[in-house]
Amino acid sequence: MDIDALSLNELKALRSRVDRAIVTYEERKKKEALAELEEMARRMGYPLADLLAMSTVKPRKTVAAKYANPANPSETWTGRGRKPKWVEAALASGKSLEDLTI
Repeated sequence: MDIDALSLNELKALRSRVDRAIVTYEERKKKEALAELEEMARRMGYPLADLLAMSTVKPRKTVAAKYANPANPSETWTGRGRKPKWVEAALASGKSLEDLTI
């Protein structure tokens, strides 16, 4: 296409068409990708919605620390999960969890 040969009105019309194409390009590509994924899931015998629902991970809420190492207060523990070694050592030495409470 020789754009130098176009009139001003033709150039403006072309620009308008190009602007619309740019705006809708990403949307078209997403729709194509979705259709391809739906087809692939269908061939495997699953609805795509079921597969997508499996991948949703609920974010964990942060929990405030309940216990701190008396020897090093920067070492803390929420009371959830495996006990840190410093907690196990404190308990073995006769302290209770209440002694370690922040």
